[in-house]
Amino acid sequence: MKHHLRWRIALPYVVLILIILAGLTVYVSNTVRNTRVEDMEQGYAEEVHAFATLIDNEIADGDMQALSVSVDEWAELFSVRVTVIGMDGAVLAESDYEPSEMENHLSRPEVIDAIELGEGSSSRFSPTLQENMLYLAAPVVHQGVTLAIARVAVSLEQVELEVTRLRSTIFLATLVAMAAALLVAVLVADRVTVPVSKLDRAAHRMAEGDLSSRYYGSSRDEVGRLGETFNLMASRLQIEVARLSTEQGRLSAILNHMADGVISISNEGRVRRLNAAGERILAITEKEAMGRSFARVLRHHELIELVQRGMETEAEQEAIVSSALHGFYLRAIYTPLGDDDIESGFVILQDLTMVRSAEQVRRDFVSNASHELRTPLASLKALVETLRDGALEDPPAAQHFLDMIEDQVDSLTQMVRELLELSRIESSQVPLDPAKTTAADIIVPPVERLMPQAERAGISLRIVLSDDLPEAEVDSQRLHQVITNLVHNAIKFTEPGGHITVSAQVVASELVISVQDTGVGIAEEDLPRIFERFYKADRSRTGGGTGLGLAICKHIVQQHGGHIWVESIMGIGSTFSFAVPLRHDPNQATAMA
Repeated sequence: MKHHLRWRIALPYVVLILIILAGLTVYVSNTVRNTRVEDMEQGYAEEVHAFATLIDNEIADGDMQALSVSVDEWAELFSVRVTVIGMDGAVLAESDYEPSEMENHLSRPEVIDAIELGEGSSSRFSPTLQENMLYLAAPVVHQGVTLAIARVAVSLEQVELEVTRLRSTIFLATLVAMAAALLVAVLVADRVTVPVSKLDRAAHRMAEGDLSSRYYGSSRDEVGRLGETFNLMASRLQIEVARLSTEQGRLSAILNHMADGVISISNEGRVRRLNAAGERILAITEKEAMGRSFARVLRHHELIELVQRGMETEAEQEAIVSSALHGFYLRAIYTPLGDDDIESGFVILQDLTMVRSAEQVRRDFVSNASHELRTPLASLKALVETLRDGALEDPPAAQHFLDMIEDQVDSLTQMVRELLELSRIESSQVPLDPAKTTAADIIVPPVERLMPQAERAGISLRIVLSDDLPEAEVDSQRLHQVITNLVHNAIKFTEPGGHITVSAQVVASELVISVQDTGVGIAEEDLPRIFERFYKADRSRTGGGTGLGLAICKHIVQQHGGHIWVESIMGIGSTFSFAVPLRHDPNQATAMA
């Protein structure tokens, strides 16, 4: 409660009123008591003087018995205690006690004042009577000589009772006044604190994230103006937070759609952010990486050293990093953020794996093309030199060499034709002409054309088709070319006595056609690149061909929106399969091509 503004305002007023009323009670009660005591002093002062005049002869004559009687009569008459004290302080007569048993009274204040001033008074607690008493004393003078001191003692019990009753009355009034003051103070404090409480609740809601929170009040005082300022601040803050949220959203979208990986690292060396590309490159999710040491996330000594070097030098660092284990080839850049209190910097990972692979494909293409062109060109050069050396003079030999030249020229022409066709297919210059066609119409014609070649090679070539296969919307002429290439390759690399099976089935609304052989198979390391232009496995280099057939097959299938793959085991055989959608979708075909 002490922290509540209402009570911090109300309680000081209540405490102040309590102090004032307490002080007033003490002041009034003391004033009343003093006034009553003064009145009693004035009243009994005349009596004590009268009594002193009455007993001067008895003291002068030394008649102690008569003095004692006078003391008792006077005490009974005025209901007071009467004492006569000698000039030496000894008690000569006493109305309530035996004088001989009483102590010397010369040191009593009222006695001293009476001797010195002619009268004296004092009020104090009497140990003998166990109550507060008022003492008044006057000298007993006979013929100008002070013979003794007459003293009257009056009980102040009645005065104390009156003062107590007065204090009780004032105390009750004080309680009523305090209750009224507390009620009024709370009401006044509420008028001040209710707007402040509204403002506090609005600020609390804003602190919890509700930026639409506002203060609604009608007062025009300082609190009202503070509320208006709060609302203005809240509006500006809401606009600024919305702008920052938009910017953060844009930044997050940019980071998540970047092809480069981005890793934000804190001053403590822990990962604060990892975008989608970084997740893909490092094979770890952002949730798993958050808060972990960058060394445990990067997991590559060259990347770790790059970041450590950048954090130590506070300078940009760059390195090319490759890893056969993780299968990446990266350009890593660490950029420090300087005076940032939260982040030390960030790492950009540019995945060059595909670029390196494309470069390797380009180099292999140049190498393979050069190899394929060099062999026929070398043969042509040798044949021409032979003719020049005298073979022209021998018509049968000349004719033989000319036939060989023609074969080499045909080989080069076939290579150029296939290169041009592949280029046209890749650039979408050969549009498809899809039509609904049965699986038999797709498979049977090209297989039947190659039956004689298979028979000459001593190979069994058969077709396995079910009668319930649905029609497919494809360019059958193009797929004939694919099947022809696949079956021709199977015949070329299957030993006499082997088997080749061409089959078809429907899998997930796709027509899947497979060519399975029992040939020599393909090495596992050659499988990922078997569909590249001019790429040949070692076993295929002895079999002739341009090395472009499978690349052409791949692009024709992709034009249909499908895909092609191979499964092979060395010494057992290979299965080339391709799948095309049953219904032609130009958009999907374009995207996949």
